[in-house]
Amino acid sequence: MTDQIKLFQEKLNAELAKMEFGKKPTELYEPLRYTLRQGGKRMRPILAVMAYLTKKQDWESIIAPALSIELFHNFTLIHDDIMDEAPLRRGKETVYKKWDSNIAILSGDALMILAYDLMLEADYDDIKYLIKLFNRCVVEVCEGQQMDMNFETIDTVPEEDYIEMIKLKTSVLLGYSLEMGALLAGMTKEQALKLREFGINIGIGFQLKDDLLDVYGDTAKVGKQIGGDIISNKKTMLLLKALELADEKTKEDLDDLIAATDFDPVKKVDSVKAIYAQLGIKEIAEEKMKYYFDLGFKQLVELKDEDLNLDPLIAFTQALIDRDH
Repeated sequence: MTDQIKLFQEKLNAELAKMEFGKKPTELYEPLRYTLRQGGKRMRPILAVMAYLTKKQDWESIIAPALSIELFHNFTLIHDDIMDEAPLRRGKETVYKKWDSNIAILSGDALMILAYDLMLEADYDDIKYLIKLFNRCVVEVCEGQQMDMNFETIDTVPEEDYIEMIKLKTSVLLGYSLEMGALLAGMTKEQALKLREFGINIGIGFQLKDDLLDVYGDTAKVGKQIGGDIISNKKTMLLLKALELADEKTKEDLDDLIAATDFDPVKKVDSVKAIYAQLGIKEIAEEKMKYYFDLGFKQLVELKDEDLNLDPLIAFTQALIDRDH
């Protein structure tokens, strides 16, 4: 499985490297090359390929539409970094920091249009339907990003709103990747929808896993500072659940930690983790994560008798679930 994924990544990266952009103005096109050279797991186009392989083997025939998803994903990253004022992406300067915000906005817009060009290369009879699915996904991602920004201005967020936010911001694109691959392989719309729902639920589980790894992961494996979400007061499932379950005194302590502007990061992380331990937050988040993973796999169970080769997709997904970084 690892060798197969590496093969997919190498082929996708090779095709990205061959993509021709305009030459002038350089300020418009160089940020696109810079962004796509930064690497990444290419998980979304790989999911499209994995869905296609459940029914057909000539996966290289769908590289163009699969890469359209990767271009759209990178468009969102360019714009998200502006909104988040993030200085680094994959260890490199973000586009808006290396150039400026206006260039980043315009380059991101161009990347989005190029994504549509690749999508239109899909060999699918009802291309209008495929584009409509993509458009719905794009709008949902924008809705999720707006919800995430809205959360920054309010003290607490209900659990169901947080789940809806990560579903829209992150998971629907995983779902679309699988749905598109399934449709291009010749699945019925009903079958493809089951794969979409699988991807959405698994995606929610992945985000909850990332929330947990940020607090309880191994720095050497995760590759970033543990407790970064705590230090930045990010409204993750863990923090929101702690605020919901804390008694008056514990909530006061938690509120003080959140409000502090002058603090020792290590002590803050340790103090918040102590509150999480007191409230059983890790176990609650793990249970919720498992719920969404199980919910996703139930969609695949419904496809078991459909003469599809689901084993590689299941193995790939399980490998992602089992990761510790």
